[in-house]
Amino acid sequence: MKFGKPPHGGRLVTEAQQSFSFSRRALFVGVAQGAVGLTLAGRMAWLTVVEHDKYAALAESNRARSTLIPPRRGWIVDRAGQPIAINRSDFRVDLIPDLLDDPKREIELLQNLLQLAPEDIERLQDNLPKAAGFQPVQVAEDLDYEHFAQVNLRLPDLPGVVPARGFSRFYPNGPAVAHLIGYVGSASAEDYKKDKNPLLITPGFKIGKQGLEKTFDHFLRGQPGAKPSEVTARGKLVRQLPARPETPGQTLQLTIDAGLQDYVAERMGDQSGSVVVIDTQTGDILAMVSMPAYDPNSFSKGISHDEWNMLSADDHLPLVNKTLQGLYPAGSTVKPLNALALLEAGVSPDEHVQCSGALRVGNSFFHCWRHQGHGPIDMHRAVQQSCDIYFYQMARKVGTKVLADMHKRLGLGEKFPLPFSSQRYGTVPDPAWKERKYHKAWTVSDTLNSAIGQGYTLVNPLQIAVAAARVASGKVLIPRVVHRRTDQPPVSMGIAEDHLRIIREAMGAVVGPGGTANAARIQVPGIDMGGKTGSAQVRRISMADRAAGRAKALGDSGEWRLRDHGLFIAFAPVEQPRYAAGIILEHAGHGAAAAQIARDAMTYLYDKQRALDTLAKMQAGWGGDIATRMARGKADWAAKQAALAQPQGAPADEGDMGAQANATQPPDSSVATAAAPPDEAPENAQASSPHAVANGGTPE
Repeated sequence: MKFGKPPHGGRLVTEAQQSFSFSRRALFVGVAQGAVGLTLAGRMAWLTVVEHDKYAALAESNRARSTLIPPRRGWIVDRAGQPIAINRSDFRVDLIPDLLDDPKREIELLQNLLQLAPEDIERLQDNLPKAAGFQPVQVAEDLDYEHFAQVNLRLPDLPGVVPARGFSRFYPNGPAVAHLIGYVGSASAEDYKKDKNPLLITPGFKIGKQGLEKTFDHFLRGQPGAKPSEVTARGKLVRQLPARPETPGQTLQLTIDAGLQDYVAERMGDQSGSVVVIDTQTGDILAMVSMPAYDPNSFSKGISHDEWNMLSADDHLPLVNKTLQGLYPAGSTVKPLNALALLEAGVSPDEHVQCSGALRVGNSFFHCWRHQGHGPIDMHRAVQQSCDIYFYQMARKVGTKVLADMHKRLGLGEKFPLPFSSQRYGTVPDPAWKERKYHKAWTVSDTLNSAIGQGYTLVNPLQIAVAAARVASGKVLIPRVVHRRTDQPPVSMGIAEDHLRIIREAMGAVVGPGGTANAARIQVPGIDMGGKTGSAQVRRISMADRAAGRAKALGDSGEWRLRDHGLFIAFAPVEQPRYAAGIILEHAGHGAAAAQIARDAMTYLYDKQRALDTLAKMQAGWGGDIATRMARGKADWAAKQAALAQPQGAPADEGDMGAQANATQPPDSSVATAAAPPDEAPENAQASSPHAVANGGTPE
């Protein structure tokens, strides 16, 4: 069939052509529809099969939300398994924002029941609007059972209030382990920003803030449990689902002897300083005490502003770990080390030096503590009597570098691989060091000052304890505080055994008849202690003071901060040393007090009851044990602050918000130096400098 001629001269379209064109379009549409269908089917298969787990989890998250259960922190125990840091049950109260009926009324009721402070209420009012509907908000923790029971009795009036039993950190030995163990506390905003771990903002969870608690935080932390809840799309709680239990942290075993640690802390009494006791066979640190100290239990609970201010104002620096961060002149404790260096340099122990009581260098005099002198004196007596002139003369003979090299071999100036965040390692001076430090040449006065542990020499208590242990053992002992079974035994120092024997015998004579530490003899049959006393000046003693006989009085009495430091290094038994110790007492005068602490610490290791009996007799003179003295100190501080506040009619801590803002942890103790390096003294001015008059008038 044909159609008429198309208008405008166009081409004729037949029916067959129209049919073919329609079929072609239908085919194209069908193919397109098929492709779309296959794409949708493939996508559905991908979503339902390949990504099933992903979307199942997302769907589940719309239905279930989990509240983390803080894990119990791993214990810290001593070498015998005795607890040093443990967990104990405590009671807490939290709020679930979604379940609160009348937040204002309920918070007021909780304030009355729990006697909440205004700052606690302010914190609650600030945190509640920020919390998700199912997320707990902490009201109070570490409650006593009486307050906890009161909340439970009023639960019908407190919808959304959740009393719970949890665990808090507890340190049975309190201040005795403060600087060793540290403490735990709530994570700060900065902690959360670093980790982004939701566990850090879970009520009741705490992290290590100082000491070993901080270093081994992840080892001790454990894995959290979960308490899932079924919620609506808007986050409304429907019901609780079965909980997943938490996994407690691991146990950390130390080399510390908890009994000895506690005993030494108590035995230090009201002294300020540090004691370190080391096992000379392994390098294990048995005690590492820095006193006075804070109570880590107070910090773990959340220290009060008053207690923080009291600790910060204490001139004995209870917030500073003096064992690792305190630096002091070594004093005469370097003399046995110098004697060992002399032997290794070829000096005969029988060689004599004439001690007249003073040595003239240019226009200045360097004095011996014994004004009339010791007369002819050899190495053994020089160590026993702590003769300064002998070591002045011998230092000039062999040179400073010989002595400095031995000091370094024995551990002075060394930074040890210990798990603490801050460690100051002092100075072992020599000519090259002074040139680098001050761009000045080494002088004779520098040599003489270094010979008696004064001048630029600075050490910490751990270093002198290691030095004593290495002399006692003849081995390169590396101190360790964490118990490990994989450590290799210490190697020999390569020092002749005859030389070590000569030094040990001389140090044994120090604690024997005629020695400077005769009163520190151990009263245990068959056990003799070797040691060396020392005193380190912190003030200038003028020639006028010396001429008037005031040198000893200035070093041993007067204002506390201007007295000499007292030092002592020791080991026992003398014949086959097993234990070594290093003690520095701040501003304690002569080293006799330090020597007696060493005596009692060694006695504890061999006759515990005898040592405890000695301690009991002494504690009354100090005003009781540590806990009693600290409680009295808090009461005295509170009374003093109240008295100061009365005239102005203002609270005792008003205007002290700067300290309060940091009341959760001690300051960076690296800025609190127990002893600073001496100022550079003019050459040939030794007689009027604190360097030249060290030991003057004070037997060591």
